[in-house]
Amino acid sequence: MSDVFENELEELSGDDLLALEDTSVEESQGEEFVFPSPLYRLRLDYSREGVYALPQNGMELSPGEGVLIPTRYGKDMARVLGLAAKPVGIRPQDVVTIERKATPADLKRAESYRAKEKEASRVFQQKAAMHGLDMKLIGAHYLLDEPKVLFFFTADNRVDFRELVKDLVSVFRMRIELRQIGVRDESRITGGLGVCGRSFCCHAVSDKLRPVSIRMAKDQNLSLNSMKISGQCGRLLCCLSYEYDWYVEVRKSMPQEGIRLIYDGTSFRVMSINPISSMVQLSGEDGRMLEIPASRFDKTSGKWELH
Repeated sequence: MSDVFENELEELSGDDLLALEDTSVEESQGEEFVFPSPLYRLRLDYSREGVYALPQNGMELSPGEGVLIPTRYGKDMARVLGLAAKPVGIRPQDVVTIERKATPADLKRAESYRAKEKEASRVFQQKAAMHGLDMKLIGAHYLLDEPKVLFFFTADNRVDFRELVKDLVSVFRMRIELRQIGVRDESRITGGLGVCGRSFCCHAVSDKLRPVSIRMAKDQNLSLNSMKISGQCGRLLCCLSYEYDWYVEVRKSMPQEGIRLIYDGTSFRVMSINPISSMVQLSGEDGRMLEIPASRFDKTSGKWELH
């Protein structure tokens, strides 16, 4: 574990603070669209990616069933999670059409591929070591409906794996695709238990990796201790973003920390605000410390007043 996780964040430099943020993820600013119905939510088990899909020809699906769909990697099997009543964070072009249900033969072949993936992982690690490549293999996957093997890996830097691909092609005699992923993607794929004792959110709750910033922790009045606000991936906890929008909205109805206002004939300074309890702490020039409900504050002509 690096030194950055053994100190209070207040003692770290700005660069160290930024190291905990994931700048590789961009939040989509999708418009509001009316999606057709019925719309199903699917999952690619090997990558934990969620997919929204439309059935065809009156196809009825049940949770747990396997279906064949087009993916970014090629035609493959996905698992049905259920109907999607309110799609979130997607665009119309993200919705795919289900080609057909998986047959018993498809399911049998998929099961046989699971065993082959273990051997493929062993070969990959052996070949990567032979070429002296500093790569950490996260997983291997055979596409069900195309002759293709996917390898997901992480690395500290970009890796020139052209020669490695040639070796893998000579072994597997099919198309090979290597995908370098980030540490948050690694946690999403492998899973594990978070500091809360529950499964990683990115693995069990949502596959959408929303950007998380230090500001989110500050605005929620959380202790800026890296051990408390960082996940197993070494980045800020995904759950910091869950309630952030609520905090932003509530803070609009509360005076900002540091401003001054007159109350009871004395100048007071806002020391802190607590969005959860809706209380505001004030410090007066006469030495008084007051804690007052946020409902007693009003903003008139751009200035806060206390009644």
